[in-house]
Amino acid sequence: MGRCRQQEIRALLADFAEMHGSKLYKDRKAFLIDLREVDRAAGVRLTAPEIKAVLGALGERDKMAEICRDRDGNPEPDPELRDTESVPLQESIEAYFKREVLPHVPDAWIDETKTKIGYEIPLNSHFYRYEPPRPLDVIEADIKKLEDQIVTLLGEVTA
Repeated sequence: MGRCRQQEIRALLADFAEMHGSKLYKDRKAFLIDLREVDRAAGVRLTAPEIKAVLGALGERDKMAEICRDRDGNPEPDPELRDTESVPLQESIEAYFKREVLPHVPDAWIDETKTKIGYEIPLNSHFYRYEPPRPLDVIEADIKKLEDQIVTLLGEVTA
């Protein structure tokens, strides 16, 4: 986006603030309608990525606001609220979802396109063997040997 375009958008937002600055929007659609009105009057014609940037810069999450919806009226997923669950292989995903998720997040849903079935193999629990650390006096002795070697090597370089 060129410098001139940025100035046009800043001027547009300043005009918008003059006309609607005292209004608190709880509905994205109402905000976009008012923004489009100012946009057309100014002749700026914001592109979709520019509108998305304006929404990102000026918008904030509010649980009391209207749900953001797509063109078809379906609720839009919020990527920041996305979560994953590991469901036991023998259990139905739907049963697990109803029992473990819905009581805590009643408006949650499953995106079937992202559902994966597979195994998780925790390698550490199967192959890890605990080895206690060496005693502190042995570690200190090793450090002292290394310090002596460094001093010897430095002596050779400066001699």
